[in-house]
Amino acid sequence: MLIESRPSTDPEIDALVVAQQRELREADGGLDGQVTVTHDDIRYLAVVVDGRAVACGGIQSLDATTGELKRMYVRPAYRGRGIARQLLTALEELAFQRGHSVVCLETGVYLPAAIGLYTSCGYEPIPVYGEYVENPYSVCFAKRLPVAA
Repeated sequence: MLIESRPSTDPEIDALVVAQQRELREADGGLDGQVTVTHDDIRYLAVVVDGRAVACGGIQSLDATTGELKRMYVRPAYRGRGIARQLLTALEELAFQRGHSVVCLETGVYLPAAIGLYTSCGYEPIPVYGEYVENPYSVCFAKRLPVAA
């Protein structure tokens, strides 16, 4: 397994994001108020297994000290192998390298596995922020990154 940086224009990243969005629409049961906002300034990482990108996630700068986790996704056939946890650690390192001291994220109340991953990795609930404020199905989390010694 390899975790590597990929541009937002990478066709494998695009395919993973499309699959993630499709899966989210299936999981939310067509709830009203769900909005997908595409950002061009996301820095993506891809998890590559046997030459194929099987997972992705990105960091977008919200401000000088805060990065937002975006588009975290692992193809269903690769779940249960610890890939998401390793990718999350790599994304936190990317955020730290970009000067962020906090990583925040939004997920859906209908995604208990995602919520479980984030809370088990030290993310704590925060008030809903930004574009998610009007979405009753959004829950947000944040984690303060360790300061380098």
